[in-house]
Amino acid sequence: MVKESELVHLRRCVALATEALESGDEPFGSVLVGGDGTVLAEDHNRVAGGDRTRHPEFELARWSAARLTAEERAAATVYTSGEHCPMCAAAHAWVGLGRIVYVASSEQLGSWLDELGVPAPPVRTLPVREIAPGVTVEGPVPELAAEVRALHRRFHAGAGDAVAAEDGDGRNGD
Repeated sequence: MVKESELVHLRRCVALATEALESGDEPFGSVLVGGDGTVLAEDHNRVAGGDRTRHPEFELARWSAARLTAEERAAATVYTSGEHCPMCAAAHAWVGLGRIVYVASSEQLGSWLDELGVPAPPVRTLPVREIAPGVTVEGPVPELAAEVRALHRRFHAGAGDAVAAEDGDGRNGD
């Protein structure tokens, strides 16, 4: 169960996803919080530039590997608007980050995108637990899921046509 105090970080993830959408990118956002509750870093999707690995979760894994000790990484939590895709889940586990808390699951996202007629992504989506079984994972968070769903609806209704057309699917799996 996600604590009320953690909803602040998840709301920030939704705000970051909104920023991504408003800049023409897929709506995903993430926040890295240290073991002491301090926000260490945050990012949103940046795949519209053509590098499909520019997911916020992957960027936070890279950031933490370069700047935090193994102990600090293990104590940290990644809050995110959508469950990590396989690439991001692997990066998370490889750098030794701690807990993941997400608003919307990959299963939810897949269902929403199917409803919108969005083709399947080039990489199969899997739950984080299947990729990184040693990582503590919490989600989905129903209190914010409708907001995330609305962002994806907006993206696929036209705000993200350039990204969707570029790779033929418009999904990044996160």
